[in-house]
Amino acid sequence: MAKRVITKIGDIFSVELDNGNKKYFQYIANDLTQLNSDVIRSYKKEYSKEVQPDYSELLSGEIDFHAHTMINVGVKQNLFIQEGKHSVYPESGNILFRDTNDAGHAPGKHQVYISEDWFVWKISDDNFKKVGKLKGENRNAEIGIVMPPFAIAERIKTGKFNFVYPDFE
Repeated sequence: MAKRVITKIGDIFSVELDNGNKKYFQYIANDLTQLNSDVIRSYKKEYSKEVQPDYSELLSGEIDFHAHTMINVGVKQNLFIQEGKHSVYPESGNILFRDTNDAGHAPGKHQVYISEDWFVWKISDDNFKKVGKLKGENRNAEIGIVMPPFAIAERIKTGKFNFVYPDFE
């Protein structure tokens, strides 16, 4: 029987890079507005696989991105390694996410590459705000769809998501 994966807010996970080093992310929240999915904060700094980073130093480092995913599935798929736990810092309440109904396309319809029909929200805020074109601080919003674990691992490894999603410019 498969081992049950138990995750809690504050848990820290690593993703092994193609060069054998690691990058880390922290489980920082659940977003009730996005299928109660796990919200992660991924960090830019790369560590040698032989080094156990100081978590206080890691979490005060440069943030790469935030995303929604299913951490327990990524652990079961051996994409994420559960490493430790630390209090969440900085707070997660002001992270801005974006989405558009232009993502994907139906048969016979063309793919939208640049959307002008965006909405934004913050974690567990069911007040999605329709903004049209992304302007000002909304241009910094993260893609807010729930990502499969392999897409998270790919973003951590390469800096890009491996799927087509509309842009805003």
